[in-house]
Amino acid sequence: MKIEIFALKEEETLSLGERLGRAMTANSLITLSGDLGAGKTTFTKGLGKGLGITNVINSPTFTILKQYQGKYRLSHFDAYRLEGQSDDLGFEEIFESDDICVVEWANYIEELLPTERLEIQIYKVDEGRKFVFIPIGEKYKRICQELSL
Repeated sequence: MKIEIFALKEEETLSLGERLGRAMTANSLITLSGDLGAGKTTFTKGLGKGLGITNVINSPTFTILKQYQGKYRLSHFDAYRLEGQSDDLGFEEIFESDDICVVEWANYIEELLPTERLEIQIYKVDEGRKFVFIPIGEKYKRICQELSL
């Protein structure tokens, strides 16, 4: 199962993230992949809004992890600077918690990630974005079915 959704404007990216945020349940993992400037953080801002987060969400590029409290705690990771890192970073404990975890550049910490997750690939297409949702696990298939209604 794969779902493709197009967003032509930034507002549509925010709205798509917000819809997903409202559908999320505790202990969930979302991985975001896409080129620099594809809209990963913008999408996460919308997701946060859907979780009821009122704080400003911005990229955790230099801090690696930022956390925000809403309906659930949102743990927003940026693994871009972790390529080749083999230290125990303690991420597994967060992945096993009730947090909604969003990981940008997840390919750099692939070996630390739970198998079941919602992978979202973001592509720049003309002036908009194409989001490809790939659910791995029944929980994420249900979430994607809600999203596609």
